[in-house]
Amino acid sequence: MSNFNELAKILAHEQSKGCNNASVIGGVEKFVENWAQRTRTSENSAGVQEVIDALNGYAGAEPAQRQVMIQRAVSVARQMEPKPPRQPSPPPKRHTQHPHPAPKKNAPTLPIELREENSPLPAAEPIPEEEDDDEPPPARSLRVDFGLDAPVERLQGVGNAKAHNLARLGIATIRDLLYHFPRAYRPVKTISELMYGDDATVIAQVSHINDYKTRNGFHITDIVLMDPTGGITAKFFKQPWVAKSLRPRQFVVVSGKVDRDLNKLCFKSPEYEPLTKELQRLLDTAHVYPVYPLTEGIKANWLRKTEREVVGFWADKVIDPLPAALRRSARLMPLPNALREIHFPTSLERMEEARHRFAFEELLYIQLGVFRQRKKWRAEPSRSLRIENDFLARYAAGLPFPLTGAQERAIGEIFSDLQNTAPMSRLLQGDVGAGKTVVALAALLVAVMNGAQAVLMAPTEILAEQHFKTINNILPALGEKLQIQPRVKLLIGSMKHKEKLAAQQEISEGQVDIAVGTHALIQEAVTFQNLALAVVDEQHRFGVGQRAAIRQKGQNARASAPSNGEHAATTVQGDGAQPHLLVMSATPIPRTLALTVYGDLDLSILDEMPPGRTPIMTKWLEPKERERAYMFIRKQISEGRQAFVICPLIQESEVIDAKAAVEEYERLKTEVYPDLRVGLIHGKLRPAEKDAVMNDFRDHNIDILVATSVVEVGIDVPNATVMLIEGADRFGLAQLHQFRGRVGRGAHQSYAMLLADKSGSTSDERLKVIESTQDGFKLAEADLLLRGPGEFFGTKQSGLPDLRVAQLTDVKLLEQARKVAFDIFEHDPELTQPDNQLLKKGMNEFWKGEGDLS
Repeated sequence: MSNFNELAKILAHEQSKGCNNASVIGGVEKFVENWAQRTRTSENSAGVQEVIDALNGYAGAEPAQRQVMIQRAVSVARQMEPKPPRQPSPPPKRHTQHPHPAPKKNAPTLPIELREENSPLPAAEPIPEEEDDDEPPPARSLRVDFGLDAPVERLQGVGNAKAHNLARLGIATIRDLLYHFPRAYRPVKTISELMYGDDATVIAQVSHINDYKTRNGFHITDIVLMDPTGGITAKFFKQPWVAKSLRPRQFVVVSGKVDRDLNKLCFKSPEYEPLTKELQRLLDTAHVYPVYPLTEGIKANWLRKTEREVVGFWADKVIDPLPAALRRSARLMPLPNALREIHFPTSLERMEEARHRFAFEELLYIQLGVFRQRKKWRAEPSRSLRIENDFLARYAAGLPFPLTGAQERAIGEIFSDLQNTAPMSRLLQGDVGAGKTVVALAALLVAVMNGAQAVLMAPTEILAEQHFKTINNILPALGEKLQIQPRVKLLIGSMKHKEKLAAQQEISEGQVDIAVGTHALIQEAVTFQNLALAVVDEQHRFGVGQRAAIRQKGQNARASAPSNGEHAATTVQGDGAQPHLLVMSATPIPRTLALTVYGDLDLSILDEMPPGRTPIMTKWLEPKERERAYMFIRKQISEGRQAFVICPLIQESEVIDAKAAVEEYERLKTEVYPDLRVGLIHGKLRPAEKDAVMNDFRDHNIDILVATSVVEVGIDVPNATVMLIEGADRFGLAQLHQFRGRVGRGAHQSYAMLLADKSGSTSDERLKVIESTQDGFKLAEADLLLRGPGEFFGTKQSGLPDLRVAQLTDVKLLEQARKVAFDIFEHDPELTQPDNQLLKKGMNEFWKGEGDLS
């Protein structure tokens, strides 16, 4: 241990010199590097590495930060082996994991200073070590079967009820607790520093409590807070228990958004908890307050204290899955340090370093996963389909409209894939109305002309039926030019049981050339005799697992000759080969995001609209302009047109003040348009009811259709020229663009009116974008920047695992992770090298439940 004493002595000397990095020749980091070489053994390797990590970056740190780094290194040196966790009784004094740095200039004055003689407040109550009530469970003594993957119930004080509440947050194990990161970090400020709109934390003393009811019985609790710089009121509504949980002279931490009441700043229903010495030390370290996602039955202070216990004991037990060489080259913080800093940062800079590390790790796993899935799928051969030289010319001649250049280019890319034995994995992206179905149909017919089967899957029954009708409408002319008569069959969940059985049997026996349907087509009851091509529409609603399932249909195909060989250019046996896969998306996705979400797919883009389409005139309206919108709709209907009215929700929500489609339908029908035919469609209707409504709308038996987002994709009514979107400020640009695309499909000028819920929404940046362009790709880029990928694209919808930290808008980090993943995959595609074993385990864990990556 003499070496550790030597280290402590040198670091103490460095502190006495004002942390100027001049106490030893070459600086502190160079000394520690030499010290580690002399000291490291197999028994103390972890502790030595922690000392190195604690002082990493010392030369570039500020003096106050150097002080913190030294104290942490000395603490490790004095106690090389982690002690067992504290026992719950008797309650010991807690020790903060991170020592105090030198106080920041102009930093908030902590409550201990409120006891000065000049304080305007009454004598303060002493600050307790911790509140006794709702005490978090210290971790039990480590046992062989009690590891990171043990259930949270193994922690003392976490019973079934608490575990049930934690499960709603996705927390089932100790590891889940470690990775339950703060959703925000609110800066700690003095009351005098607060400004309207701030999201901040104050440390203050309760001056007095005013608990009262208004004339109409509305309960309000005002907590008047004071610190040496001023006072502010925290207002609580319909929360009478707040007054009972606090008392005058008590110190509290209050955190939330600064609002205004009668021109005075205030907090409205903020988070709060009693101040303890342990919490004071935490806030004094980095001057930020970690804010965790919560749920009913889980209090903020209980979860924070529990996280403190778990992180303090378990962070060092987690093995870092990233190889050391990778961490060094990418300049990533070691995992134990990152876990501590992301939960309880010692500085904002260190917190950002920790978040950077976790974001990089998530993006790396995504890229490794899609690379591996692509390799796995392409390793199993597909059948090479023969395409005659004049096929495209004959196909184009059979269409009622000319192909665009973009369509011809995409068809050429698809045909090139189909002629290879490696299975096609291609994403066809196109804006609303760009003609993706026509491109896909060309590929479907190639499969049919090779004596094989093809399938077209859509996410909804309405869209599947529309594809079925569209194909049947244009097939007679195409069949004449191509000299084939494909047999097309619809299979959807709402069909009668007898009809479904008949359709399944026909598909299984090879009597169907093109099967059109929903996810019902990948159910176990459906088998294909000779599946060569699968087309999936609206890809973002199908996950990796569902894509894999439909591929499996080709591999499970029974070996038998095709029954329609009379029009086959090449006879293909049902050899169980991989089917080619074409997926389509009407949601334009920026290229960088597409490479991440669909990294296992090649990309074809339809960036050209068919000629003759008139741009849709778009106008964003304030609530006061509602009557003007209603009059415009009436005028259009008088000219023989039809209209959509879109509402965001089906039932009233206290959280989102959006119009309910059912209530809006009744209001429009009885108060606004009693003389017109008003219809209603929403997601809770049975499929048969939806079909009946849509058929009535197509047949012009309905003038105005009130709908929820079920019309976002696939509905095609050429006579509908007006789209009124209620609560438009609740939707993202990409979704608004999808709604807008439901009109403008006929010869008449079409209009989209975006009616805001709240006055002033026209100042939103999105207004300028949505009104100025019809380009879905430009809107997608703007939507990503304005709303982020979670709302834009929903990672669960995309088939990606949940992202805790990473932002898909971080193009630079995304590209860095993609490059690193490519280098790893190129040298070790199976991740079998010793350094990559833990990386492989981490990747499989990350993708668990999203498809087989093993």
